[in-house]
Parts: sequence; structure tokens; C-alpha cells
Amino acid sequence: MKVLLVYPKYPDTYWSFHYAMPFIGKKAAFPPLGLLTVAAIIPDSWIMKLTDLNVELLSDDDLRWADYVFISAMTVQRDSAREVLARCKALGIKTVAGGPLFSTCHDEFPEVDHLVLGEAEVTLPRFLADLDHKKPERLNLSDERPDLSRTPIPRWSLIDMRKYASMNVQYSRGCPFDCEFCDITAMFGHTPRTKTTEQVIAELETLYSRGWRGGVFFVDDNFIGDKRKLKAEVLPAMTAWMEAHRHPFFFYTEASINLADDPHLLELMVAAGFQDVFIGIETPEKDSLRETGKLQNDNRDLLASVRSIQRAGLQVQGGFIVGFDSDSPAIFDKQLRFIQDSGIVTAMVGILMVLRGTKLHSRLASEGRIISTANGNNTDTTLTFEPKMSPQVLVEGYQRLVKTIYSPDYFYERIMTFLKEYQLSGPSPFSTLQWRDLKAFFRSMLFLGILGKERLHYWKVFAWTLLRKPRLLPLTITLTIYGFHFRTVSDQICPYPASEE
Repeated sequence: MKVLLVYPKYPDTYWSFHYAMPFIGKKAAFPPLGLLTVAAIIPDSWIMKLTDLNVELLSDDDLRWADYVFISAMTVQRDSAREVLARCKALGIKTVAGGPLFSTCHDEFPEVDHLVLGEAEVTLPRFLADLDHKKPERLNLSDERPDLSRTPIPRWSLIDMRKYASMNVQYSRGCPFDCEFCDITAMFGHTPRTKTTEQVIAELETLYSRGWRGGVFFVDDNFIGDKRKLKAEVLPAMTAWMEAHRHPFFFYTEASINLADDPHLLELMVAAGFQDVFIGIETPEKDSLRETGKLQNDNRDLLASVRSIQRAGLQVQGGFIVGFDSDSPAIFDKQLRFIQDSGIVTAMVGILMVLRGTKLHSRLASEGRIISTANGNNTDTTLTFEPKMSPQVLVEGYQRLVKTIYSPDYFYERIMTFLKEYQLSGPSPFSTLQWRDLKAFFRSMLFLGILGKERLHYWKVFAWTLLRKPRLLPLTITLTIYGFHFRTVSDQICPYPASEE
């Protein structure tokens, strides 16, 4: 059996980091971890190839080679997935689809020959067995939550690691919280399920043995869902492994804001090599937090929590949302003040997204407020629901907010706020610099420091870091490159010229 695994293309969003990739000579930020894991479940006797449309083109000859084309996609990859499916249909190639997009919206894809939904450890082996007996079902679905100790190491041999900025590891699935707009608990449940410590170390060892050095993203939706196991087993083992291998990686992940309440956990994460954490701040508006069930963010000083995490040695990246029912037109200024005061340099702001499968979608559907299906792009200004706020006020307020926070004045001000607050722990970043980092450094000097409209800001923060906190210079350069990407995306979101900010 010849199988071609295809990963659709991401549009240009915050998470694509598309405009930052040329600085480091990479094609895409992350490899398709889901498909690589699926490939590890498929029998070794099958012949497999993988095409990631974010790093290479897909030819008709590639498609004709395959007996089956397997596609996995996130919601934001919908348009690209449809194009691939249409090409397969035209060529008469059978398709098998799975992943978050198809699991939540499978009724929207009648052109798919076989849908393997839910978690692959459960549904894929059943489908493969049926296929072996020449009786494959079209719809393969299960609500079973598999034990992740059954999950194999991803088949990394199918990709060229040199094309990616970072590698991926998944340690856990599920989240103990229940935010109304989030689809994680619908897909993976409330009880965090984790891999064993031995599995985590084996995955790190595999990446190391294949020559990877640099960033590793733990893709868990809430890495700290099981704090006890992290503190007692996983993080101490990771620390020991990193020390034995002379710190070849640095880690980043996603977590809830209650991370700030556990100094010991923060200390262990930093010791293990974690440098960044993405946190869903969502909004400083208390009524909106309560409306959406974001209880872990309520009844706390969000600014103080962010600063606690930064002082411990973790950079906080933040997600922010506007358009909750409780939001008034004042929300845009409140968000701006919070983002600036917090020093969250990487602030990803979007209009409330109403994903299928969420409690929010059910509520708004019952109220007759759903207009269309959300495309998963958190930078899209097309409203898929009827907001309580005037739609024009919401969209224009969002556009001004994004344009403002990524304008050079505001962006570089946040970098300075962050650098003054942040306390770097662990090995010096200079000890792990690679040629790609040096290329990024010189390209940033040219495109941002000489040719860019932010050149005066660039050299100011460069000089300050060099004189005050020289160990943070690699991080500072990285942040300036991120700023270029985010500013380019914000220019696409917002039609207003800078003079109208």
C-alpha cells in the first residue's frame, strides 16, 4: 500500500510566522506532528511519503503515485484542504481525512472517501484493519479517550528537519478548565492524559539523535494540567537529560495563568529549559471573563501574575480576544493599556471566534446568532456571528488595536518593558547559537536596522540590551524579527494608514 500524507497550507496569520522565516532561512515554523504520529501507527510494510504544503509543492505526479492520500488539518487550513481534496477527486485518488477540522466539521466534506475522526490511537487501527479486509467504513468515529502510553514516537524520517524553525512534542491532552469558546475539552476531555516520563525522554532522545538542536514546542493545550506529575517526575527527568546532553534544546509551551501561583513549578520549568509560555489572557474585562467561564483568570491581578512568570525566567506570550457580549467600545483601550503595561511583546489579538463543537457555538446557535462557519483564522475580520456590539465598531476597533500595538512606537516600548522585568535563568543563550541565528542577526540589522522604518527603535533597544543585559541580546533580536512578522500581518488586517492611528 502506497500512502501519501498531505499537510495543507496555513494562511498568513500570527501563528504562521511566515514573514519571520526568511530571517532564519526556514520554510515553516513547525512540522506536522499529527501526521507524523499517524505515520507511526501505519504498518511499517506500507510505503509512505509526506508532503507539507507549507514547505514544498504538491504535484499531480505525487498524487498519482499514491493508493490513498491521508490529510490531517486544523480548522484554519480549511481552504487548502479543500483544494487538495478537489485535486484528488479529479484524479480519482481515494482520500482519508482526520484531525481537528474534519472531527468537528466532517459533515461539510462529502468529497472525502473515508473520515477517521477523534484520536488516531483509537480510530486509525480500526480503519486499517477494515481496509486490510477490504471493508473500510466511510465514517470512523469514537469518543474513547486513549491512554497516551500507547502513542508511538512520531516518524521523523518522513520530513527534512532543516526546513523547520522548531520541532514538536506532545506530552498531554485535555484541560481541567471549561472556557465557553474553546473546543479543546470537546475534543480531548477535561481530565488531562499524559505520556510517561520515559516516553518524553525517548522523544527528546530521538530528536537529538537525528541531529536536531534548538527549539522544541510542547504543543499541549495546557502543559500544567497535571502539576503533580510534572513536578515529581517529568521536569526533573528533563532537567537531568538536558544537563547530560549539554542543553541542546530550549522549550516553550502553552499553560493557564495559574502557573503564576506555583513558584516551585516555575523554577522546575526554567531549570528544565523552558523559555516561553503562551497564556490565554483573553481580556482584562472581568464581566467578559465570567461570561465565557474563564474562571482561572478571574479574581486575580492578571498583571501581577504575568510579571511573576516573567521574573521567574519565562517570557509570556499572550492571547487576547475582543467581541464578547460583555464588551463595550471601551474594551479596545483597556486591551491596549493591559498589553503595554504587561510587557507581553507577542500579543496575539483576535475577534471572538465561534468554533463548532464549543459551548459558545451551541449558545449562539440557540439564540439565532450564527451567520457562518468560522474559518479558524484569528486575524480574520469577517464576523461569523452577530455580536452585541455594533459590528462596524467591533471590526474597526479591532483593526485600530492591532495596528497600534504593532506600530514601532508601541511594539518597541513593550520590548523595553519586558526586558526590564525579565530575569534570565539557566545557560547563556550564546552557548547554543547556530549559524541560522547569526544569519538572523545580520539580516535583522539590514532589514530592520538599516532599511526598516523602525530602525531608530531597533538600534535603541539593541544598544540598551548590549549595555544593560547582554545575555538577552539573542532574545531581543528574535523579538524584533517577530515584530516584523506581526506588523506585516497587522498591515493586512488593517486598511488604515499609520497616520490614522
